[in-house]
Formats: sequence, C-alpha cells, structure tokens
Amino acid sequence: MPRERRSIWDKIFGKEPKQLTNETQFKFMNGYIPVFTTLGEDPYDSDIVRSAIHVIASNAAKLKAKHIRRLSNDVQHVNGNIERLLTVRPNEFMNAYDFFYKIVTQLYSNNNNAFIYIRRDPYTEEPIGFYPIDMTSMELVEAQDELFVKFQFMNGKRLTAAYSDFIHLRRFYKDNDMFGESNAKALMPTLDMIHTTDEGIKNAVKSSAFLRGLIKFTNSMLKNEDIKKQRDEFVQDYMDVSNNGGIAALDAKAEYQELKNDPKMVDDKQMGVIEEKVYKYFGVNKSIIMSDYTEDQWNAFYENVIEPLAIQLSLEFSSKLFTDCERGHGNEIVFESNRLQYASNTTKVNMIRDIAPLGILSKNEAREIFNLAPIENGEEFIQTLNVVNAAKADQYQLGQKGKASEGGDKNAKSSDGEKGTSTIDN
Repeated sequence: MPRERRSIWDKIFGKEPKQLTNETQFKFMNGYIPVFTTLGEDPYDSDIVRSAIHVIASNAAKLKAKHIRRLSNDVQHVNGNIERLLTVRPNEFMNAYDFFYKIVTQLYSNNNNAFIYIRRDPYTEEPIGFYPIDMTSMELVEAQDELFVKFQFMNGKRLTAAYSDFIHLRRFYKDNDMFGESNAKALMPTLDMIHTTDEGIKNAVKSSAFLRGLIKFTNSMLKNEDIKKQRDEFVQDYMDVSNNGGIAALDAKAEYQELKNDPKMVDDKQMGVIEEKVYKYFGVNKSIIMSDYTEDQWNAFYENVIEPLAIQLSLEFSSKLFTDCERGHGNEIVFESNRLQYASNTTKVNMIRDIAPLGILSKNEAREIFNLAPIENGEEFIQTLNVVNAAKADQYQLGQKGKASEGGDKNAKSSDGEKGTSTIDN
C-alpha cells in the first residue's frame, strides 16, 4: 500500500483552512485598506541591497534567545521548551540561525513586514514550532470580536488564523496602523540610478569593441543599391568576429573615415556616492559590508541596527508567547549577544583584567569573550579580596578603626565571627 504524501503546508497548518462566520474587514483609523501585499518591484534583486541586508541578517541571526523570569530583584533563567526551540531548531526545516536570518531578511526586503506563525500544541496550547510566512498578500478581518489574518500564498492556497498566532515585525512604521511602509518610494529611485549606471558601463564596453565609421565613395555615380551592397560586403568581410587581424582594405574608389566613440561613464567617486545612499538607507557602511570595520564602527553598527532588532524581537516574542498572567509573573524572552567577541584583543584583555576581579564575570564568560569552549566548573566566579560587599562596607571600615585602637583599649572585644569585620563595645 503506497504511503500517503503530506506537503509542508499540511504538516504545518493542517489540510482544512479555518472558516470564519460573519467576518468584517478590519477598519483602520487613518482610512488605509487593511491589506498588505508583497507584489511589485523587489529591491532584494539588487546586489547592493542584498549585500546590505545580508550583513544585517547574518549578524542578527547570532542573537541568542533566552527565557527569563524576573522575580523582585532577581532574574531567573528558565531553560525550557521555548528557549530550546528558539536557540536550537524553531521548526523541523530550519535551525535557529537559518530561522532568524530568514525573518530578518524578510523584514528588510518584504516591504518592511515579516510574519512568523506560532504553531501550538492542540491540547496544551504550548508553542511547538515557529514558521516564517512567505505570502503574496494578507488581509485583516474581524470575527467573533477577534482579529484574524487571511493570507494568500503563491500556490493559490489560503490561510486564516488569529492575529495573536503570529509574530509580526515591521519597519518604517508611520502612517499605516498595522503595517510597515514599503521601500519603493524611498529606495527605488536610487536603485534605478544604479541600474542606469550599470547599463551605461555595459553599453560603453560593448560600443568600444566595434569599428564605427563612414565609407566615402569617390564615384558619385553609384546607385543607392550599389552603395548598400558595398557597405554590406565591407561589414561582412571586415567587421565580423572571424576577422582576427582587425585590418580592413579598400581600393581607390572608396575612403574609410573612422568615427571616434567616446562613451561617458560614472567614475568611481560618483559611483561610491550612489552606493553609499543605499548603505545609509539600511544603516550600514562599506566597512561593515566588507568586514574591515574598526571596533568603534562595529559598536556603532550594533547599537544602531542590531540592538533595535533585539529589542523588537524581545518585545514581540514576549507579547505573543506569554499570557498577561505569565508576563505579570515576570516571564519574558530576551535576545542578547556577546558584543565583546567583536572587540580587539587589547580591549578584551583590559576588560577582563579590570572587571573580573570584581566578581562580575565567571570563568566561562571570560573564556567566551575569547571564543574559547566552556570548561567544567566554569560557572564559578572569582573575586579579589581587595573588594568588599557594599552592604558591609561601613561595618568593615568601623572594624578597621577598632583594630587601630585595640592596642590601647582594654575594653575592645573580638569580632562577631565574620571575616574582616569587628565591633567595639562602648
């Protein structure tokens, strides 16, 4: 008996789309139609745009998701199923790096919107998978006092699900109540300029490879048919690729006059200015693109591009993965990155030398800065004896004064048992 074949669609969403009754189109306050589409010119087809988006997506994909629970002044790490999904394999088709790379790429190229479907266990409602949505259009509708989304896909299939089942990321969020704005108006004129420049260079190279000129016949009595015939014979004999020598021969009846071809092209400086407009649009520069950045350039790129993405991901995942009650108990998803991994070795050494004695870094955290593997018992913290607990600083200072006067005061008594502290009875 042949085994039943299931598509990716069936595996993720099931075979039957959800049906709504008495649905109405969701109304925006600003009068926009609640429909989002990805159709139209795609800036991602440009190599300059693609390189800019790639460097953002590849670095954002290094962010590490962590499930934490804030309890009073303490932060507890919850090493559960949600964190495992987001750090190892969000779904059966992607690892964590591919997953975040894809959604950030979609966010920057897909008209500044990205949707992630949260697949939940039908019995426990716990998340069991996260799937980026590749759709052509979507519409927001209301039904049963709840907001739903209706997706249209390239294969003609449709999906209807609650808006709360989707992580929704957006950029250039201004006029539309729900969607980020398209790149078309702001970016396409620059891309058209780059395309025109590229075409001009290509045509200039082509034109410079051809012989161009006029054949002047000294016999003015030739008919038009004879002139065209001799021209065609000249082209066939001397302007064909088989003429490797590049030499043309004419008798006294004709004279060849070459037409100089001087194509105008954009120079490197002008081209650099045009490309820089695209890089500026995405918040990067050529040093970031070419991976020859300085430490300060990397920090600027992280703070202006990667860190805002981390905050957006943290807020949206926390909002959609936890109920109000769970968030009230301190549950949240945070995305973090070890920025010191990109610092110079001098900065790393100085940083560890200055802050490790304060008990801020564990052994493994210090090793991670140098891209070294963790070791056994590496979660231990090392602290110098030259520092004291802030809560006991006054007690420590008073104890030192007591020791200074101990030799002349017979009423001085021993400490209460704590190391480095002592008391004096009056």
